[in-house]
Formats: sequence, structure tokens, C-alpha cells
Amino acid sequence: MNAAVYRPRRPAQHEFVALRGLRYHVRRWGDSAPEGTRPLVMLHGWMDCGASFQFVVDALAEAEGRQRLVLAPDWRGFGLTEVPAADSYWFPDYLADLDALLDTLAPDGAVDLLGHSMGGNIVMAYAGVRPQRVRRIVNVEGYGLPATTPEEAPARLAQWLDELKTPQRLRDYAGLAEVAQRLMKNNPLLPPDKAAWLAGHWSVPIGDGRRRLLADPAHKRVNPVLYRRDEAVATWRQVAAPLLFVEGDRGEFETWWGHRYARSDFEARLAVVAQCERERLAPCGHMVHHDQPEALARRLAAFLAA
Repeated sequence: MNAAVYRPRRPAQHEFVALRGLRYHVRRWGDSAPEGTRPLVMLHGWMDCGASFQFVVDALAEAEGRQRLVLAPDWRGFGLTEVPAADSYWFPDYLADLDALLDTLAPDGAVDLLGHSMGGNIVMAYAGVRPQRVRRIVNVEGYGLPATTPEEAPARLAQWLDELKTPQRLRDYAGLAEVAQRLMKNNPLLPPDKAAWLAGHWSVPIGDGRRRLLADPAHKRVNPVLYRRDEAVATWRQVAAPLLFVEGDRGEFETWWGHRYARSDFEARLAVVAQCERERLAPCGHMVHHDQPEALARRLAAFLAA
């Protein structure tokens, strides 16, 4: 593939901060929040990184006519953030990392939070337990997980114990072009120039021209702690900030979850949030911020200014 590479219109600065014993990497656009705005913190999903939001950051600056302060960390074990000395990942750690990040980089007042997929689930939980720290929330395709039952616990724990004995691996790639091809295979709507740019931030060279993904293979291990629907809903019910829920018309919720998670169940969960706006973008898959960055930025600008 010899595609042109996307050129950011608003390049990020790179910052490393010490958070909870880890060296955390954060992309920063801007030095301070312009008057009348709050810092916007963008949180990526599973097997992604903070660079994923570059296209939306560029589009948002054009939509607003100004350059707001935007922060996008790489979650622990992803991107350029340090890999923890652990063999599993726990959802509460993401909440604690976000809490520490805001205390360090945005200690004064509330912030605006945007999360995609896993990041969307994290911002929903955080807004419920730290309502005073959140002014507005944007959840992009963060649906939560299917409900579980206590009877599932023994098998889940056994699976986790078995996986702890099995080394986890991620495949490597022949070069940047092959990484870009993988990205476009995952998302057929991703333009080649954006795929070529993302490939350089999604992977790292390992010699002989080959590259590996910037993700700890331990992320592949099953979580031994069951997802408890009622606890998640109780947390969502405490969300006080206005919420904008964004999804793509090709997100294929039913195809992905099948009988394990009914759409009606998700709608019931979302209904407990007191102030909720909805947006459905097209044509658009799960990676909304890649497929429709301009449309997402326009909707985001209006929501944050309201």
C-alpha cells in the first residue's frame, strides 16, 4: 500500500506523568483551556490508543473556530503508557487512573469527558461516582456488557486460572503497510491515509522492518470478575451531568452481542440517566471517531457549548 499519510492540522504534544506507580503517556492539544471552556478529556477503547482521536481534534478546532484544551491518555498497558507489573487488568484500575489523571492535569473544577467503547463505559462509571468532577459526558458506543449470573462465576474463575498458565501473544506485522491493512480490514470505512497515519501510532518497530502492536498481550485474558448489571445501572443512575450518547448506523449491536445482550436491555440502562441526548451518525461503524470525525465534531461542539 502506497497511500498518502494523513497530516494532522493540530499536532499533539506528548507528556509523561507519574500516575499510581506507572509512567502514563498523554497526548495534549493546547496549553490551557480558553475562556468559557473546560478541558476535554478523550478516553480510547480496548486495543486502541489516544492517537485515535487526532481526526476529531482536528475537526473540532475547525467546527468551533478555536483550539480548546484536549487531553487523551493511553490507558495502562496500551500505547506508550507503561505496562503494569500484573498479569490481568481490572476495570476499577481504569477509574482510579482517570481520577489520578484529572487530579494531576486538571485539578481545578469539572471537565468534559468523552469515551469510546471501553472508554465510554469508564466515563459513565466515573461520572456516577465523581459527579462533581464532570461537566458534560459524551459516550461513543459504550454499551456496557451483558448481564451475568452468580452461577457463571466458577467457570469464569477456572477459565482465568487456566489462562494465567498460558502465555498471551499478539501477532506481529511485516511493516507499516500491513498494520494499515489490518486497520482497514477491521474497519472498511477507514480511509487509506488515516489508516497509514494510525499504523505508525498503533505499532512499534521490533527489527527487520517488522512491527508489533502497542498493547500488552495480557489484555486478552478473561476478567475473573463478573460484570454485574445492577451495580452498573445503579452507578449510571447517579450521573448528574448531561450526557450525549453517540453511535454509528453500522455499529451492529445485535450482530456482535446476539442473544447475550438485548437492545431493549441497553435502552433500559440508558433510560436511568436523567439528561440524555442521542445522535446516530451515518455511514458509520463502531469507530465513529474514524468514520465521521467532522460530523462527530460538529455535534460535539454544539453539545459542549449548550
